[in-house]
Amino acid sequence: MSQQNQTVPGQAWVTVFAGMSINLCLGILYAWSIWKSALVNTEKVGETMTGINAGWTYLNNAQAATPFSLCVIIFALLMIPGGRIQDKISPKFGATLGGLTLAAGCILAGLMKSYTGIVIGFGVLGGIGMGIGYAAPTPAALKWFGPHKRGLIAGIVVGGYGGAALYIGGLGQYLINHYGISGSFIGLGVFFAAVVVIAGQLLKTPPEGYVPPSLEGSNVATAGATITNWEPSEALRTWQLYALVAMFILTTQSGLLIIANAKGLMVASAKNMPFFAANAWILVSFGGLVNASGRVGTGFYSDKIGRVNAYCLNCAVSALCLFSLPYVIGTQSVLLLFFVVGVAYWQYGGGLALMPSFTADFFGPKNLGMNYGLVFMGWGLGFFMARLGGTIQDVTGSLNYAFYISGALLVAGVILAQLTKRPIHAQEQQGDAATV
Repeated sequence: MSQQNQTVPGQAWVTVFAGMSINLCLGILYAWSIWKSALVNTEKVGETMTGINAGWTYLNNAQAATPFSLCVIIFALLMIPGGRIQDKISPKFGATLGGLTLAAGCILAGLMKSYTGIVIGFGVLGGIGMGIGYAAPTPAALKWFGPHKRGLIAGIVVGGYGGAALYIGGLGQYLINHYGISGSFIGLGVFFAAVVVIAGQLLKTPPEGYVPPSLEGSNVATAGATITNWEPSEALRTWQLYALVAMFILTTQSGLLIIANAKGLMVASAKNMPFFAANAWILVSFGGLVNASGRVGTGFYSDKIGRVNAYCLNCAVSALCLFSLPYVIGTQSVLLLFFVVGVAYWQYGGGLALMPSFTADFFGPKNLGMNYGLVFMGWGLGFFMARLGGTIQDVTGSLNYAFYISGALLVAGVILAQLTKRPIHAQEQQGDAATV
């Protein structure tokens, strides 16, 4: 098909890559394990550290999990007001406010040198900052592009969040080793503030009346995408919104189960390979790379084969890998483990590119910030599987049943996606009647 409005303005791509840069800061969440490793010592819980970390006290695993879990919950909840800020004020304001709040939280955690400081700084302020900041770049970028590029653009922008672990993990560990826990939090906080203030100013939405480049015929509603901009109150009255939330839960739960246990899986599978057992971080870093790649890759082919087909493909292949994980661990094959874990990370990352695209296809780009904020609640709820997996492991001694349950839920996601078609707005129905 021929293309209308052949090129987008330069500002469109500036917004895309500025958004990706902002997400490269907000993605500190995926590197939490390096601070957990520095803080946790089950034999010295409550004791004060000495040396470079003087003033800090050792934590147990449950304590270390609290700031992370709190951050995730608040992140998901703040996506809704964050989306509102993006839609009604500007993405520049939302991204800057969110990034500076995260930066302030990191600096506060470093200065307080306490469990309370981490809970308030990383858990509360970090979650607020991520929720408000993450809600800004993707909707802003998507408004510049037509439906035929939504998947790719969403993938590039959110790929920054997934890829953050690749550099924050190494940089954060370097700072911990040379400047202590406090130095790492403060240093990254200052760095995040500088990056977000600069990149945030580059985020812009199209001017009123802007028409994005489109394929011939895409200026009319199709089975996959609407041209009607739904208000959030209207979207809430459709069953499809709740179907998207459920689809987000189902695509998220399996990835987070693997992310939460990646290091342990490597140790279990590499008993005969001391190098990999001692360097389990390699699998974690590999997962971060595939997570980011899955966002861009899935977004790209979802534009070619359709959102539903891309979602079902990812979930189906990932389900097969989860069902096979007990066997893979039993074979002690590190190569097979990298493959099946890589698929799980790809599927998880892909979901984070697909769901904003689904939301724009179903409810239009104008109020995407708020509408996607509502759908994003599914991401926060998806953390239940990591918790359930821990309970299953405590009771049975392995994660096998957790893998089977997670795989079955992915199959349920495939079925739900096949049943979910976009809603038809009343204006569209009236337009069809008028045409007839």
